[in-house]
Amino acid sequence: MKSSCSSSTLVESSKRTGPEVDSEIETAPAEVDLYALTDIPDDDKKWKDMSDKERIIWVLLAILKPILLVGLLYLFICSLDVLSAAFKLLGGKAAGEALSNNEVLLNPVAGLMIGVLVTVLVQSSSTSTSIVVSMVSAEILTVKPAIPIIMGANIGTTVTNTIVAMGQTADRNQFRRAFAAATVHDMFNWLCVIVLLPVEVISGYLFEVSNAIIQTLPSTENNGTSENPEFLKALTKPLTSRIVSLDNSAINDIAKGEGQANASIIKKGDHLFSETTWSDGSVGALLLVASLVVLCICLAFIVKLLHSILKGKIARLARKLFNGKLDGCVGFLSGLVAIVVGAGLTILVQSSSIFTSAITPLVGVGVIHIERMYPLTLGSNIGTTGTSILAALASSGNFYESFKLSLCHLFFNITGVFLFFIIYPLRKLPINAAKYMGNITAEYRWFAIAYLICMFFLLPALVFAISLAGVNVLIGILVPCLVLIVAIIIINVLQNKRPKVLPSKLRSWDFLPEWMRSLAPYDRIVISVKNKIVCNCENSGKEDDKESPSDEFYKISDVKSNAFDNDAFISVKF
Repeated sequence: MKSSCSSSTLVESSKRTGPEVDSEIETAPAEVDLYALTDIPDDDKKWKDMSDKERIIWVLLAILKPILLVGLLYLFICSLDVLSAAFKLLGGKAAGEALSNNEVLLNPVAGLMIGVLVTVLVQSSSTSTSIVVSMVSAEILTVKPAIPIIMGANIGTTVTNTIVAMGQTADRNQFRRAFAAATVHDMFNWLCVIVLLPVEVISGYLFEVSNAIIQTLPSTENNGTSENPEFLKALTKPLTSRIVSLDNSAINDIAKGEGQANASIIKKGDHLFSETTWSDGSVGALLLVASLVVLCICLAFIVKLLHSILKGKIARLARKLFNGKLDGCVGFLSGLVAIVVGAGLTILVQSSSIFTSAITPLVGVGVIHIERMYPLTLGSNIGTTGTSILAALASSGNFYESFKLSLCHLFFNITGVFLFFIIYPLRKLPINAAKYMGNITAEYRWFAIAYLICMFFLLPALVFAISLAGVNVLIGILVPCLVLIVAIIIINVLQNKRPKVLPSKLRSWDFLPEWMRSLAPYDRIVISVKNKIVCNCENSGKEDDKESPSDEFYKISDVKSNAFDNDAFISVKF
């Protein structure tokens, strides 16, 4: 299939320059929207045209499919819960120790990266923000250095989306839409941090606004006693608590410097690992593999079921429901309504990861347009701040300071919505960036794994390591890198939109080596490695054939060997 991605590299390249290119650009037809919702064929067989047997089967399937879908969604959400527990077992104590290092946290960039890494390790921004709020409440950490950590938690929570999107790699167009839907959250959060972190460091905007609100509250020593109404947990806990139960307060205690780093965080009780002699890391590794397997299986069946259910009139109704707009003079409020809906649903399920991960497959199969998912995602960002507010209300220490941090979290997300949604020209930035990422992954599917590893592990770890060397070193390295990236982006935009304003040499990147302007060389390496693995499997199968005395086994092995020898199989693009 011909690639539909024309911008699959960091710096796009044009093959020709000159007047003929300018004329082609001016007369080129409009590009096809690869993210447009496809037409739904009206191929439903009418009831009156069905036989009695077909009617019975139709009724049975109409009843069983929704029940099966709900069951799969339940297992999917439970697997996300177990995945979170696995990450806590693997890195929860390390996350607590990282948050206990106050000297490092005074550097805002280091705090931001710790927020990303800690949230990735515990697989929950609600958990990481609650830990930070409790540390502020206990007066171990002050509000100002805690703000960058909260910003980082917003970024780290989107890793679950990316993992879920990779479950739709089988279909190129579905994967394009699903990965773009997953990364639109990333793009929004990174843009907010790039704009608001310097503003906060220079002016203290979030701190001052939150502090002004706190000053209006009546002075009292009584702390809140509100409990977190985890509605979804009440449904999943009967199953997940039978698998493993963790002591989240142990991570809090380690972060506060009160707990032992070598103590287990697995609770004693009635679950599979209550009496285990395994280490926390071993249990976490087992649960990580098991939960990922269940998650992928559930996701695959959910996508198949959605394809089966969302046909004809039902598909058109679902699209109208999710992508509908208000009529008349209030049409511009449609996006704001979607934000409110996203915030409300996230507050209800108490997890932005679960909410956005649940709707990502719907974008992949073409039920929700990415531009409608965007405001739902923004709403989930606002909704997840409810957890930190409830943590502050339930704090047993300095209520005002912990509540101030929760308000900073809330205003950070609200300011981001204002900048990158209310201001319409800026609204397109995260959406177009996400589409760009979707196009790359549709062309080079291995890029999704590379993106996941680099953006959520290697980049935060590298920047954190550089920040430890001091502010001057950090500025000396990051500022030139950022200037270079911005320059490349601007030149790319001008190459696509206004090539005439650029010098002839800069109208393409052909003067650069291929490895600097294209992912094709890396793609060839990946394909080469894949082919070697296939060939090794083939050779291994032939050796087994020679050692086996059974003629029947020879026949079976020959069939497998022929399958691997097929040129079409070997040349399939990864």
